[in-house]
Amino acid sequence: MAFRTDFKDLLAGPQYSFLREDPRLKGRVILLGLSGSYGYGTNREGSDLDLRGAALNLPSDLIGLTSFEQFEDRETDTVIYSFMKLIRLLLGCNPNTIEILGLDPGQYLILTETGRELIRDSHLFLSKRAAASFGHYADAQLRRLQNAIARDSLSQTDREKHMLKSVRHALEDFNRDYENDSLNAARLYVDRAVTEGLEEEIFLNASFKAYPLRQYNALMNTLNSVVRDYDRIGKRNHKKDERHLNKHAMHLIRLFMMGIDILEKEEIRTHRPPEDLKLLVSIRDGAYMKDGILLPSFYEILEDYERRFEEAEKKSRLPENPDMEKVEALVEKVNRRALTEGSE
Repeated sequence: MAFRTDFKDLLAGPQYSFLREDPRLKGRVILLGLSGSYGYGTNREGSDLDLRGAALNLPSDLIGLTSFEQFEDRETDTVIYSFMKLIRLLLGCNPNTIEILGLDPGQYLILTETGRELIRDSHLFLSKRAAASFGHYADAQLRRLQNAIARDSLSQTDREKHMLKSVRHALEDFNRDYENDSLNAARLYVDRAVTEGLEEEIFLNASFKAYPLRQYNALMNTLNSVVRDYDRIGKRNHKKDERHLNKHAMHLIRLFMMGIDILEKEEIRTHRPPEDLKLLVSIRDGAYMKDGILLPSFYEILEDYERRFEEAEKKSRLPENPDMEKVEALVEKVNRRALTEGSE
């Protein structure tokens, strides 16, 4: 797909004045790049422009009493994370942030030396956590498709089994943290229902001791949101939604593509190569949907990518977790610079 060439000129316009005027951004943005369809290469005429980036924390955030998570401008679809929040998300191999480090050189509209350093060290954030994070996001995309398309045709038992796969990802971080802790454990499984109106349902066996309440609430909120999405019954306008469903289907496959690259090739490749784009664009344009229903040929493609993703996870040579000593050294170096030198 062709790129517009006036993006940097666009940043000089009044709609992006916040980059020059906001005290948290002025002189502190270390990288800002294309996101969404322009980032992946699936853009077409009329595609929205999304920008994602990172800015150094202020000295008062690091040694004072202020805090900063992210800046968001909805009119321009721009999100700029604080450096510290970005690091936390990168450590989990969060798909929406790890892709910021995998753009083509020409897709960065702002890139300082600190930003280049972060990109050069992007390998520090690649670990087998990518299997859980990309798998979780892919499941979320698949859940949206199943809710919208197959909800009426799936039996209640099958829907419960699909839901189980999704909520299990929410427990993976918990189980990783408490892997050797006999006092804290959680397990999900499907069994004969005790809730009236259900044939089978998901059960949770869990024990908690000295577990932070905020983390418990976050875990329960995630589980509740999955159940709520599956249980929500509503009417759809098929003609109106079909375009969005095709986009969900496209992004589902794209997530598997990026996850396989990380697990198998140990590289972040946001802008997809031509052979991938050919498939992604055909899905987006409706080649695998008829009368609001995804064709069996799409599910054959999906099954192939699921298989490849599982194989990549099994064979991956990535470490189980990032090397925290090296990450901490990088963070300390950048933050010392932020205290004295600004974005450079």
